[in-house]
Amino acid sequence: MVSPVITGYYRYTDIFFEWHQALPDPADRNPLKAALAQDAIVHPEHPLHKEGVDGAELYMGTLQNFETRLLFSSAQVEYLRYWLHAMQLTKHLIALPYSDCLLTESSLRNVSPVQFKTKEELRKALKQIEKNNKRLKGVDPTLNARRDIFERVRSFWSQKQGVWCALDFEAWDRDHTLLTEFGWSTVRWEGETRIEDRGHLIVKEHKYYTNTFVPDYKEYFSFGKSEEVDKATFKRRIQTLVSDLQSAGPLFLIFHDNSQDIKYLKSKAVEVPLNNMAFLLPETLPQEGIFVIDTADLFAALEGEAGGNRRSLERVCRHLQIPTSYLHNAGNDAHYTMLALQSMASGDPVDMQREKRWPNHTGSTSQPNASQGGGGGGGGGGVKVNFDPVEGDEDFSDDDGVYGPFVDMTQVASMDADPDAGQ
Repeated sequence: MVSPVITGYYRYTDIFFEWHQALPDPADRNPLKAALAQDAIVHPEHPLHKEGVDGAELYMGTLQNFETRLLFSSAQVEYLRYWLHAMQLTKHLIALPYSDCLLTESSLRNVSPVQFKTKEELRKALKQIEKNNKRLKGVDPTLNARRDIFERVRSFWSQKQGVWCALDFEAWDRDHTLLTEFGWSTVRWEGETRIEDRGHLIVKEHKYYTNTFVPDYKEYFSFGKSEEVDKATFKRRIQTLVSDLQSAGPLFLIFHDNSQDIKYLKSKAVEVPLNNMAFLLPETLPQEGIFVIDTADLFAALEGEAGGNRRSLERVCRHLQIPTSYLHNAGNDAHYTMLALQSMASGDPVDMQREKRWPNHTGSTSQPNASQGGGGGGGGGGVKVNFDPVEGDEDFSDDDGVYGPFVDMTQVASMDADPDAGQ
């Protein structure tokens, strides 16, 4: 009987430090050690080099205790030992590492690829992983859950499957049951081709209901032409949109602070069937279903916020360096929500991304459970970002990014063209 092939991942440290030492023939050790050298592994002619990648592609995994590890895939390890033997660099087909070293799917909460252009980047990441694992000890479970979702979103986004749709409603601010606008922004793929769509609907019967407390910018959709429709058409268009999007595989509905928008989807004015909607993402990419993703929670994971200090869309975009104008237009808000999701999901793993965006802004490892300043605490421990006043919220109004076209909209257009912009 043939034994099943077990695949998984190996810790980078086990492969780099231990594998060559376990080989019985000393003549095989140096070739393996040289192939795993940090300056060699990022070289474009390395046997593990992946076409289209500048440097090395490894993997970042989260263990069940929420600590992170840099990993090689079992496929990479398998290929490397065969390559060394085929090139006659080793006398023997060297043995695989001990099976106890293999991390299977049950050992990991999530895994996603990560790239390093230089050996310096790789070394820095290894040091940062060690620091972050110390900082995460005793962190609030809410933050661990948010970090877990962040990595699952990154993993799913990188697989270019399903439909990702950001939605936003606007209602009259003196009667929130009276909907005035709806906006959407979608991304999906056909093979390697990325397909986008976005739109903005205005309810004709409610067009002249003007807000008292919230800016009224229904006439200022920045990413296309608004459509005026009657209430019946408004309802039918939204129902059809959600139904059609589900036919292309799993549907990821993206909101910024989802509670109110989901109420609108379920309201009599819209009545979208959401019986199979889930708020928790599965461990692996689903084949069908509707799943809710909240950019407020993703950003909370990124800045190390475990409490209820949820940033506004304007502030999230500002911290991610996404220019905004005419917020509180449903079409604009939907697209800015998509850009925020895209910026975080296409970036590095959460700890590496945080350090690249805001270097040296997190707490000391000496007091991992200490509440950090700059963001009102939040139980994030040593991974909580301490924004400087000029970066944070203290000297800024919620109206920043809301009024007028005071940003160069070509910057936003260029961000649409470059999915990795704003990282």
